[in-house]
Amino acid sequence: MSTTDAGVAVITLTETELDPWVTHAPTRHWLTGPGLPCDNGVVSFAELRGEDLRRVADATGDASSDRLSAELREQLVIGGLLGPGGLETESVLLDGATGEISTTYLLHDRPGPDPMDRRPLAPSLRTLVRFAEATDELAGLRGQFASYAGRYGPKAVAEASQHLLSVFRDGADGEPAPFWKMAALIRPLSLVAGRGGTSGLALDLPHRLLDQEFGPRKVARFEDVDFPATLTHEPTRRFLREVGLPEDAHVFSLDTDVPLATLAEYHAQADGPAELPSGAHRLIRLGHLVEANSLVVDGETGAVLNWSEPDATPHPLNTDVSTLAFTLWLLHRERAIDAHSSHELTTDTYDQLAMTMLQVLSAVDPTVCGRPPRPKPSARPLREPVACRAGRRGVDR
Repeated sequence: MSTTDAGVAVITLTETELDPWVTHAPTRHWLTGPGLPCDNGVVSFAELRGEDLRRVADATGDASSDRLSAELREQLVIGGLLGPGGLETESVLLDGATGEISTTYLLHDRPGPDPMDRRPLAPSLRTLVRFAEATDELAGLRGQFASYAGRYGPKAVAEASQHLLSVFRDGADGEPAPFWKMAALIRPLSLVAGRGGTSGLALDLPHRLLDQEFGPRKVARFEDVDFPATLTHEPTRRFLREVGLPEDAHVFSLDTDVPLATLAEYHAQADGPAELPSGAHRLIRLGHLVEANSLVVDGETGAVLNWSEPDATPHPLNTDVSTLAFTLWLLHRERAIDAHSSHELTTDTYDQLAMTMLQVLSAVDPTVCGRPPRPKPSARPLREPVACRAGRRGVDR
């Protein structure tokens, strides 16, 4: 490992360490010269820190079997794509003969199911580093995306999306891999809402954002008479009055037939007893989540929680109603992208799309995906949290 003139730590390898696996001259030059960044929010090259280059056959413990194709066996494992919380998802592979970069799912150091087919990621290490740096700069609103700091709303989202996509197209002769196309479509969506200003909540949503997304007649707003006395958190009351929530957001159905009730009041009217959690008198039920869960808001703090009858303890779902609304908006946007994008961006790479969604959600509201699941080596490795499942194929199709 070495350090550049700019003080950025990079990983470099010696000519001896590259032999005999890497024969592609430009790739050898990059790995012995500029190297790979140690710190990046998109891809980790930790596989190369202090380790010899390993082929897929060695990494999976299949060096002596015929389970892997000859081509896949010789690919070099150099890192992994990163999901929420910095967990590695897909393995990043290098073709030592051509310099091309791809991804797949592997079970390291133990036998397991066949890996997925390789999926293209970048034509070279240089391009991969450039794309990852641009994506990182957007997330941090720095570098070429510094001008977006403090800018929020649909216009900022559209401009940032086109900006990022132009970077990817320029670096891949106009046709970046689906992973980067999805990044350009989805990652800028985090710019739609301002951060913690006049609302007193985590986010300041643009005026009528939900109306434009769901339709003005499908967003419900409440009056003070609808609120239980224990809903004392004023920013939450104001949000529900002025902004509201969508009545039906696929994973969530709002209670609109009767005034909002506490969990204690709701279950007093329901059939059969329920073991209620502590403080049920201050937990206001907003509506129904998928899989027989209730979405509730803490009347004192404004925290949004998930509760189901078999579990006596509510679990954090969103920081507050503003991030709940953003989550529902984002999931609805994903469904629109799914409906209008090419087959290449959905069916074949749905797991990558879902992971990109999780990253945006966790960046805006860490509560949503605070414990991201480890992907499994299957055609659809994600098992998304309840709030992250909208648009999942098989739910409503």
